[in-house]
Amino acid sequence: MDIWEAVAVLAAGIGAGTINTIVGSGTLITFPVLLATGLPPITANVSNNLGLVPGSVSGAIGYRRELAGQGRRTVRLGAAALVGGLTGALLLISLPSRAFDAIVPVLIALALALVVLQPRLGRAIQRRRERTGSDAHRDGGPLLLLGILLSSVYGGYFGAAQGVIYLSLMGLLLSEDLQRINAVKNALAVVVNGVAALVFLFVAEFDWLAVLLIAVGSALGGQLGAKVGRRLPPAVLRGVIVAVGTAAIALLLLR
Repeated sequence: MDIWEAVAVLAAGIGAGTINTIVGSGTLITFPVLLATGLPPITANVSNNLGLVPGSVSGAIGYRRELAGQGRRTVRLGAAALVGGLTGALLLISLPSRAFDAIVPVLIALALALVVLQPRLGRAIQRRRERTGSDAHRDGGPLLLLGILLSSVYGGYFGAAQGVIYLSLMGLLLSEDLQRINAVKNALAVVVNGVAALVFLFVAEFDWLAVLLIAVGSALGGQLGAKVGRRLPPAVLRGVIVAVGTAAIALLLLR
């Protein structure tokens, strides 16, 4: 890796850390850059995952104010994310990438549809609860737990637009402000990226320089993303999610 490639990887890390904290899909910035430096796909994917862990931690710290009062929920969903992330990491080292290539754009498209329709669906669900006299489950219930588990399997395997899927699921099944949901999303990303990184450290090949550059860049980007993200109104944040998710689908289909 020459000096200009190193600068490009560092810049990609900053961009990925920023966008991951606000929405997700930062992998779609760093992964192509790592491939362009000559790293094999699996090595690039593993190096990217390791490097983005500090960015996930940085973003979660930046959103710590919005996490207040959500400790029980975060632990409950985090347990599902832990199991899913570990499963996804093990699948990465045992299955060909083609196993996920076909389904990933479909998953992201469905997640974007939920993001767009979430206000209307949320109102419909609330009216139904009022008619039946039932209350919303504080932590989203078994359906959200299962959704987080399956999303985290994908996150441990590759993770592009994982945040979009998290936001769509929690936005639909939790009665919470989008910024507070985003804070939980960042905490879950720490769990998934962290457990996958531990697996990769012992069983996969990675490039230490690439890991270091992305780690530094994503940590800086995490703080930047927290400052920008929490200032966005819900409608604007929803628009950013849709724009990033659409770009993710396009890049994955062209990859």
